[in-house]
Amino acid sequence: MIIPFYQVDAFTHGPFTGNPAAVCVLTEPVTVETMQKIAMENNLSETAFITKGKDEWLIRWFTPAAEVDLCGHATLASAFVVLNILDPQSEEVRFLSRVMGHLTVRKRGDLLELDFPVDTLSKCELPGIMAESLGSVPAECLMGRTDYLLLYGSETEIINMKPDFRTLAGTGARGVIVTAPGDTVDFVSRCFFPQIGIDEDPVTGSAHTTLTPFWSARIGKKTMKARQLSARGGVLECTLDGDRVHIAGSAILYLKGEIYV
Repeated sequence: MIIPFYQVDAFTHGPFTGNPAAVCVLTEPVTVETMQKIAMENNLSETAFITKGKDEWLIRWFTPAAEVDLCGHATLASAFVVLNILDPQSEEVRFLSRVMGHLTVRKRGDLLELDFPVDTLSKCELPGIMAESLGSVPAECLMGRTDYLLLYGSETEIINMKPDFRTLAGTGARGVIVTAPGDTVDFVSRCFFPQIGIDEDPVTGSAHTTLTPFWSARIGKKTMKARQLSARGGVLECTLDGDRVHIAGSAILYLKGEIYV
């Protein structure tokens, strides 16, 4: 079998920044085991597998270690491939995921805008292992659908954080999002997912389904600019729209090729 392969940098305007994702276009079924092995071989934070249906594309996402229920940057990368290479006449693409249902991505000028379900948050006690691994205690600790959200006081605290990832992997959630007010944007964040094989994700679209309602309620804005402070860095525009979050960003093609399995 030959699988068309694209590597796209998401949430960025230039190469070597943003979050790289692999997009594999399937024309015949492959097993979950094969998808997981391909993701492990790619060794990127996410590999998306997309299959054309009648009116939509089926989509699944894999880290090198596990399948995940939702991935923003790999969905943005998949939409870039569909809307710029496979079906450039279309203005939007509709994906169907196994767990999160339908996800739409639309062209908006030079941006692509994800339409994702909003996350819900509840306050919780900070696990002792988390304070130990992060080296500092947040002002607030909340739990979303799959991740902890920790609030800190400044962008500097987020930049200077040096987690012990091996300890952090024992938190019992998919991951940990740390966030603070931004110096030049509305909010900043970093995202740690050692439990699923990603110590720090460069730019995490799905985390902004959690961050957007949190910061909207806190600062009273529906549309906000966000920056993820990983080494590669990324910029997102986030809008809260009822029970949906619109997350907009740019993407560029880095490479294309074929996978032989």
